[in-house]
Amino acid sequence: MTPAEDDSLYEVRQKVYPRAVSGVFANWRWAMVWLTQIVFYGFCWLPWNGRQGVLFHLAERKFYIFGFVFWPQDVFYLAVLLIISAYSLFLFTTVAGRLWCGFTCPQTVYTEMFLWIEKIVEGDRAKRMKLDQSGGARKFGLKSLKYFLWFVLSAWTGITFVGYFTPVQGLMHDIANWQLSGWEIFWVLFYGGFTYLMAGVMREQVCKYMCPYARFQSVMFDQDTLIITYDQERGDPRGSRRKGEDYKAAGKGDCVDCGICVQVCPTGIDIRNGLQYECIGCAACIDACDQVMEKMDYPKGLIRYSTENAVRKHWVRADILRHVMRPRVLIYSAILWAIIGAFIWGLATRSPVRVDVIKDRTTLAREVEGGFIENIYVLQLMNTSEIAREFRISVSGLSDIRLDGNASQLVQAASNRTLTVHVRAPVEAAERGSHPIYFDVNLDDPEIRPLREKSVFIMP
Repeated sequence: MTPAEDDSLYEVRQKVYPRAVSGVFANWRWAMVWLTQIVFYGFCWLPWNGRQGVLFHLAERKFYIFGFVFWPQDVFYLAVLLIISAYSLFLFTTVAGRLWCGFTCPQTVYTEMFLWIEKIVEGDRAKRMKLDQSGGARKFGLKSLKYFLWFVLSAWTGITFVGYFTPVQGLMHDIANWQLSGWEIFWVLFYGGFTYLMAGVMREQVCKYMCPYARFQSVMFDQDTLIITYDQERGDPRGSRRKGEDYKAAGKGDCVDCGICVQVCPTGIDIRNGLQYECIGCAACIDACDQVMEKMDYPKGLIRYSTENAVRKHWVRADILRHVMRPRVLIYSAILWAIIGAFIWGLATRSPVRVDVIKDRTTLAREVEGGFIENIYVLQLMNTSEIAREFRISVSGLSDIRLDGNASQLVQAASNRTLTVHVRAPVEAAERGSHPIYFDVNLDDPEIRPLREKSVFIMP
């Protein structure tokens, strides 16, 4: 293999200078930028019952989400939430392509924010390209200002991210007093650094070469999936012309070959070449092409959201919508709504208290005064609600079985308490061996149903 052939295996990156565009889809994209970032930057500052509203407190091993407190035992809900997210992704992709990538993916969102800063500092696409080809103090000053603003945004993003895993107000106090722990410093730098790297430096390379979603999206597409399409039958042959010119007599299509659809693309592809895995579905090319068509007094929609069948068979909007509800979509929707319904029902019926009973293995059974046999148990009392609750404990299952000691315990809000209890039963209450018993826990709130946990009582 010659050196030239070896070099041809790798594509040299050509920097992409996305052109700013306005339109319906650009407005939607910026609306999602605002929505996602208000949620991300704002939710960690919301107070709730004297604490942080959303906090995944790793040190305490508790997840606080407004009125809900989740413990490690609640990992089932996280698993269900991930399943819901996966099925939602499958459904939306089957219906309308890469909506997630084009409008709500963090890579897209932060790239938009970084590009906005770049445009404010350096100017539009032509000015940015000219600046990169120039030199001198002006270029150094503008680049330094842009990199500084990127650094500030990235650092604040890293701090916000860490603020979801440790109380954010305490984190800000530690930053102000230079008292951050090693792990906090690491994660602020790690998350902030990768935000800067991905959105400021690598940009489209993340979507083209690193993101696995682009590679398996074709599995979820079919000929009735809404994708960004170029109407080749209407647009070709391409060619420039003047406004008002009879271009059809010259054998040309509606495409004026201006190249603006390529200039606005954040990954630098030409959508006129057909569906490509690099297309993230942001629809910037649709807005750009519609503006050109409007200026030329041509019908809009040369580049549009459509399906392969719709373009080939010349379907109207009603035909496209009728084919949206196809068996694949109905199956995904049914499964998704069933899981969502079960998830909501599980949260609504979730008990705010929990009891775990563990038999003490160091002393299986012993005889005590009064002709009783004693077994020892460790009870883990968990209160996931926002108010303190009194646990009243009793035991049943054998004749004259009883608790030795205090049978009532107060557990503070969103906390747990470990309690060692001694259970006694008369020698004549049962034969030798293992016998089932039940711990009954009643709460001070009549709306909370009593809990019953099964264990065993050993007679020596």
